[in-house]
Amino acid sequence: MRIAVVSWNRRKVGGTETYLDYIIRELTRAGHQVAFWHETDEPLSRDQIALTEETPAWHVAEIGAEKALAELRRWSPDVIFSHGLLAPRLEAATLEIAPGVFFGHGYYGTCISGTKTWSNPTTRPCDRAFGPKCFLHFYPHRCGGLNPLTMLSEYRRQSQRLELLHRYARVLAGSEHMRAEFARHGLNARLVRLFVAPSSSTSDWVAEPSHWRILFLGRMDRLKGGLSLLESLPKISSVLKRPLHVTFAGDGPDRELWERRASNLRADLKDLSFDFPGWVTGDALESLLAESDLLAMPSLWPEPFGLSGPQAGLRGVPAAAFAVGGISDWLKDGVNGFLAPADPPTLQGLADAVIKCLRDPSVYLRLRSGAAKMAQSLSEKDHVSELIRIFEEVTVTTVQNEKR
Repeated sequence: MRIAVVSWNRRKVGGTETYLDYIIRELTRAGHQVAFWHETDEPLSRDQIALTEETPAWHVAEIGAEKALAELRRWSPDVIFSHGLLAPRLEAATLEIAPGVFFGHGYYGTCISGTKTWSNPTTRPCDRAFGPKCFLHFYPHRCGGLNPLTMLSEYRRQSQRLELLHRYARVLAGSEHMRAEFARHGLNARLVRLFVAPSSSTSDWVAEPSHWRILFLGRMDRLKGGLSLLESLPKISSVLKRPLHVTFAGDGPDRELWERRASNLRADLKDLSFDFPGWVTGDALESLLAESDLLAMPSLWPEPFGLSGPQAGLRGVPAAAFAVGGISDWLKDGVNGFLAPADPPTLQGLADAVIKCLRDPSVYLRLRSGAAKMAQSLSEKDHVSELIRIFEEVTVTTVQNEKR
């Protein structure tokens, strides 16, 4: 089968690109011909999605849209496996070349800003269906920026995206939360749960550690909740009565603010220490996960899935998080971590979730075992096999329709 993977960027700037880096390799290993079609390739400081010499790739910004579409058409794919483009016009053009299967990694076509979050009067997830009534909430609830022209242009783009989603042969969701989100918008999405790539490493833990090692992993912006984690640490420290070392791995617009707050906390509380290593990948990420005792996911927005949770779980690292979005698909109270209430999210709730994970050694050991079992249940082989079945269904249906 000839599968054209279509996405906006070749650089690994988020979970989507990390997913594609693995999926393209596995589809090729399964004997399929795979091509990659993308709009941009930036920032240069981030790693590229890995492609073999046999994998053709077309970069729209480099060779132009018309030539890139012509090359894709000439390659003659059996199916388009789409993960979202910046330009709806280009997305529509790819769907004229072959039947499409769309994988929803986020709120594509279902929210003006794409965050599905109200920021006023308190930060909380939004469960409204996308439509004209969103204009009534955009400014009062601070759903996005304050520029009305940006609001209108993004509304048009998301409206076009939602219209295009109805043209796909299949729409796939990686979590029950996202399946329900698409259903709210009239799309019969198929649940194909996300997975974590296998790893041989595990986290080493001793019965009485001298300090607890807490890890935040991701983009450093307001909705990822790093500041909430920082503000909850004094409460956590006072209850656990053991030194805490917190690593914030990642980068983003709020990094400087978080570093300043961490510095102030360190000056006030001698049992707190911090590390800001930036983006960590490959072997360095493996080591960081193996050296951590707990993953903190203080996201204030409804994470579509939260892949870093199962990623840490595979190494036996439990998680504490707000109960937002798809996180509850894999994080179960008392099994592989603890959830904090999220309507609205509070510092006390987050602190309590972290404390419940770490306070009792017997509970913590149970959570470690539960984290590993949960992650192992998210099979990458099952995911790839399901994708291939769906591609085959789509191509067979297309051939049958053409014969009629």
